[in-house]
Amino acid sequence: MRPMFLQEIEQAPPSGAYASRLEGLRRMGAVVPQIMHLFAYKPAATDFLAQYTHQVLRGPSPLSPGLRELIAAFTSKRNDCPF
Repeated sequence: MRPMFLQEIEQAPPSGAYASRLEGLRRMGAVVPQIMHLFAYKPAATDFLAQYTHQVLRGPSPLSPGLRELIAAFTSKRNDCPF
């Protein structure tokens, strides 16, 4: 994955609820989704986004969570955005 435009966010020490997840991915040598860097950089500013996403993908809906994930992955692919 290409480096982020704001590398100081990507290289900042992570904090908040996503810090341990981000560190775990780094230790495994896995590709870290860029949005996780933002969540770990400013957790107070991004908690609402995580809650919103969880509600949209997992909350009550006539569509199954799997179908909603598939729609999100398809949309990301169409936007040339890794999901």
